[in-house]
Amino acid sequence: MSEQNRRITISGKTYDEERALYNLKHADLSNCTFAGPADGESALKESRDVNLENCSFSLRYPLWHTNRFTMKKVKMDELTRAAIWYAKKGEIEDCDLCGVKAVRECKDITIRDSRIVSTEFGWKSSGISLDGVKITSEYIFLDSRNISLSNVEMKGKYSFQYVQNMTIDDSFLDTKDAFWHSKNVTVRNSTVKGEYLAWFSESLTLINCKIIGTQPFCYCKNLKLVNCTMDEADFAFEYSDVDADVSGHIVSIKNPLSGTIVCDSVGEIIKEKAVRKCTGKVTVR
Repeated sequence: MSEQNRRITISGKTYDEERALYNLKHADLSNCTFAGPADGESALKESRDVNLENCSFSLRYPLWHTNRFTMKKVKMDELTRAAIWYAKKGEIEDCDLCGVKAVRECKDITIRDSRIVSTEFGWKSSGISLDGVKITSEYIFLDSRNISLSNVEMKGKYSFQYVQNMTIDDSFLDTKDAFWHSKNVTVRNSTVKGEYLAWFSESLTLINCKIIGTQPFCYCKNLKLVNCTMDEADFAFEYSDVDADVSGHIVSIKNPLSGTIVCDSVGEIIKEKAVRKCTGKVTVR
């Protein structure tokens, strides 16, 4: 029998000591609790091929350097700080991740139908997918690559800064100055609510989206809006290279650098005090 076929089953146990199951391999854990007076950290550090179901965590750094893991119906409370770092090839379903910095420098992690409350979630990661997730995170996915969001309800502030190669579909984003310095991002069929959206972004495309908030899309390169609406959008598109088709009204447009903006109506087109040569055109249907 191969080593991988000799699986370990652990059920109904409680662990609180330091590195309680360090380098655990080929194991299925169910109904286990990681908490207690010893307050030990790094319970499953360097584990390989482990499955967790109906487990609860209240200790720091449980899944660092873990490779190939699943989590189902797992609860990590606010004391489970920095829960999943440097991990690879994980699947997380119907879980609660409530500690700060829950995912960092990870690769190929899928999260489905889960609830996340975690400041600084997903930093410097690659290949992260969220589907059917509700998430609150002040800084989400800083400097990450190859990210996919679908059916996500998000509340944050400084979201997706320096992110590259990301798609967002059918989601609601309540944020602040999202997408700053992002590259190659496509957002479809979503609501994006924020302030100062997407400044300094490059190759950002929004399709069939509702955009809400003041001073969006300034200093952008290769910005595209397809069949979008813009509510409360004043001083929009300053010094941006833009190709925009907007349904409805825009409060004001200021000094677009280049390209064309088509809309149904605009309150004010501001062309003054430009420090760059601005050739952008605004066309009202």
